[in-house]
Amino acid sequence: MTTLTTHDADRLITAAHRAAAEQGVRISATVLDAGGHLLAFRRDDRAVLIAGETSTRKAYTALQLDAPTADLVEAVQPGGPFHTLPTALDRPLLFIAGGIPLHRDGRLVGALGIGGGAPAQDHGFATAAAKAAALD
Repeated sequence: MTTLTTHDADRLITAAHRAAAEQGVRISATVLDAGGHLLAFRRDDRAVLIAGETSTRKAYTALQLDAPTADLVEAVQPGGPFHTLPTALDRPLLFIAGGIPLHRDGRLVGALGIGGGAPAQDHGFATAAAKAAALD
């Protein structure tokens, strides 16, 4: 199995920050490996401070559920299948768009989380970075 490397993580971080800069958005970006361990993190100097925490939690959530956090927002609403999940577990889950799982050769190899922009922007920056780094 090919794992996510620090070189991959650097490419993801660079591509995410480039995509955000093109829109004038200051972000934090977090890359986790398949085990949930931090591979790379970078926060723009003028990004809101909470962006560091949200980018990491979004990456963790996408990794644990192997799904983009944008696809999970409705699932945690009242009546949704994961409604109690955010409070049932003592884990840093965050159900806001901006986290995506990363796959290579059909296998989950890690996750990318973006914080700092509007949720739809963060999701767009994450998907653009994954595409630029040839990870889906």
